Amino acid sequence: MQNGDQGRSSGSGDRPVERKLIGMLTPSSNTVLEPYTTHMLEPLFPSVTAHFARFRVTQIALDETANGQFALAPIMAAAELLADAKCDVIAWNGTSASWLGFDSDERLCDAITAKTGIAATSAILSLNALLAKLHVKRLGLVTPYTDDVQARIVQNYASIGIDVCAEAHSGLSENFSFADVGEDAIEAMCQDVAAARPDAIAIVCTNMRGPLIAAKLERRLGIPVLDSVAFTLWGCLAAVGVGPAPLSAFGSIFGPDAR
Repeated sequence: MQNGDQGRSSGSGDRPVERKLIGMLTPSSNTVLEPYTTHMLEPLFPSVTAHFARFRVTQIALDETANGQFALAPIMAAAELLADAKCDVIAWNGTSASWLGFDSDERLCDAITAKTGIAATSAILSLNALLAKLHVKRLGLVTPYTDDVQARIVQNYASIGIDVCAEAHSGLSENFSFADVGEDAIEAMCQDVAAARPDAIAIVCTNMRGPLIAAKLERRLGIPVLDSVAFTLWGCLAAVGVGPAPLSAFGSIFGPDAR
């Protein structure tokens, strides 16, 4: 059977093909998370594949118009399209809960599961699970965002007992532009915050080019580097019961002790 003809059941009496389907809700102007997620999943192909549905997100700010992009209705419409593909998990692959409040993702995931019957997770829920697993109390924060968005993220982490002891950000608000921040610039920001010796560094934005440099940075800095595209995928693999070890080249979160 050709890969393009694979499905959970061939419809001809053969046993269903064993595979896991990961659905990801994607900001419309994001150009990083889809290709990088697909690349990272290559060691698990075709047993595990990612599938994407977009809804409109173009600006990141704290005003009413920008926050309105994350209203429930358009996200749920995209989630229902992923449900048509019978995904095993649906993930909100964006970091809006870091400034809107962590409960916003909890409510969203509950709504997705209630509507579709499919387990749901998100980038920030996955990050927070990792921070708890790693006993992180002092966090280095790297983002492309503006001063006020960054300050809100710092405040939200303080509310759950995590001190952002060092931070760096690019001062950008157009979501498309986040992908134009180069790997060298991201490395430099991580190196700057590493001087404070945080328990971990989080690159918070699924449209930043952090996934392929996290492992190298960890080796250089001696600090876990948690990239948003990577930790969203980590959370999805955990949700569908797939061991992350084949992805260990992309960082310590995929190592043998990561589950």
